[in-house]
Amino acid sequence: MQRAAALVRRGCCPRTLGPWGRSQSSAAAEASAVLKVRPERSRRERILTLESMNPQVKAVEYAVRGPIVLKAGEIELELQRGIKKPFTEVIRANIGDAQAMGQQPITFLRQVMALCTYPNLLDSPSFPEDAKKRARRILQACGGNSLGSYSASQGVNCIREDVAAYITRRDGGVPADPDNIYLTTGASDGISTILKILVSGGGKSRTGVMIPIPQYPLYSAVISELDAIQVNYYLDEDNCWALNVNELRRAVQQAKEHCNPKVLCIINPGNPTGQVQSRKCIEDVIHFAWEEKLFLLADEVYQDNVYSSDCKFHSFKKVLYEMGPEYSSNVELASFHSTSKGYMGECGYRGGYMEVINLHPEIKGQLVKLLSVRLCPPVSGQAAMDIVVNPPVPGEESFEQFSREKESVLGNLAKKAKLTEDMFNQVPGIHCNPLMGAMYAFPRIFIPVKAMEAAQAHKMAPDMFYCMKLLEETGICVVPGSGFGQREGTYHFRMTILPPVEKLKTVLQKDTSFFVP
Repeated sequence: MQRAAALVRRGCCPRTLGPWGRSQSSAAAEASAVLKVRPERSRRERILTLESMNPQVKAVEYAVRGPIVLKAGEIELELQRGIKKPFTEVIRANIGDAQAMGQQPITFLRQVMALCTYPNLLDSPSFPEDAKKRARRILQACGGNSLGSYSASQGVNCIREDVAAYITRRDGGVPADPDNIYLTTGASDGISTILKILVSGGGKSRTGVMIPIPQYPLYSAVISELDAIQVNYYLDEDNCWALNVNELRRAVQQAKEHCNPKVLCIINPGNPTGQVQSRKCIEDVIHFAWEEKLFLLADEVYQDNVYSSDCKFHSFKKVLYEMGPEYSSNVELASFHSTSKGYMGECGYRGGYMEVINLHPEIKGQLVKLLSVRLCPPVSGQAAMDIVVNPPVPGEESFEQFSREKESVLGNLAKKAKLTEDMFNQVPGIHCNPLMGAMYAFPRIFIPVKAMEAAQAHKMAPDMFYCMKLLEETGICVVPGSGFGQREGTYHFRMTILPPVEKLKTVLQKDTSFFVP
């Protein structure tokens, strides 16, 4: 041992023979010599590049999380590193994420979710019996009595039954069949799934999808991904973003020249525009869809968010049935709801449902097949959706607290909607229509000539330039109207009204003081 150690200290090693009788040192020397002689290989080209990737995916754009939001993230990192800015924080007013903006969860919903997630709590006296009752019902319908198990692809049966019962109550007794209910990963999953089934054909027979302008960018993104044809119809900004059927007729007639219009999408209450469709308008739209043989998609995720006393939410399903069997038995309709909006604001659970009526039986089988590919939506999200559609009722222990919390959230949103409208309209060069519903303002900005020239010099759309400068100089993150679509020559931005009142006032003051017409 002493001799070996001495040899190591002198940089020597005793000769050891390898498995073929050669010393390991000589074998290593030979290998090294071979490597030196062998020519160095050039790096292999990547299989996946911007040129070789799916062009439909490359065409997808989603402004709500686009360049402005990426820049906001960079600025937040700079603030964390101590880099001085004219502000101390970035206020993300770009997305409808209620709890990220400080909204407190609804107690009852979280109690049931806690019980479902950790069933040992069912023995705790800290939880009300009505919450335990719902948790037990959900768990008994899950494999192994656990949220951790897969569900049926269409969703947990008892939750679909509760959704159907909710729709029937909401619509004044118009029946809903649990077999027509599909639980989804948020409303977005349902919308994209239905569009996948609807899009077909090539050339002039390629499916055209009619969407409102301004629109929620999910629609244009999915249309691009599916290589369908986007057919724009414009909401009437001069009439509080109303939907005019004559505009639908114009859009569909023009579209028939280059595609096959097959789908009509409605967002009610509107995102980003906040309008609430009147019953008469909905009847006109349904008649138009019946006349033109269009499949209706009704995005109704903001159905609880109606603030104007002159407005009321009417579901397309209810109006369709009340128009009589000629319509109710023939017009194909998919309507969508979610846990993310309303008074709940449970975006992270990704709970949602769609009700699809008048679907051909064979297509129903194809829809279930498509849904089965993703196995099932998150079971925790399904449970959250169940609590939304099956809340405490009068006489139950949690009813009073639940009602107080719900009314508080919606009441605060109504006040913030009015505050936002009033403050924007005090500024020359900004015009904001009434915020009847949803949770956003979409004001029009009349951008000065110098700012337009500066935007052109930076090769940016004027509203993108405005929003980027607003972010860099005030820390306010909003989304340019060009990401939602707007009439040529007009400019807007979308801003959520979700921040707490004092922070919202700060946002509005910075917005309005930044704008110099």
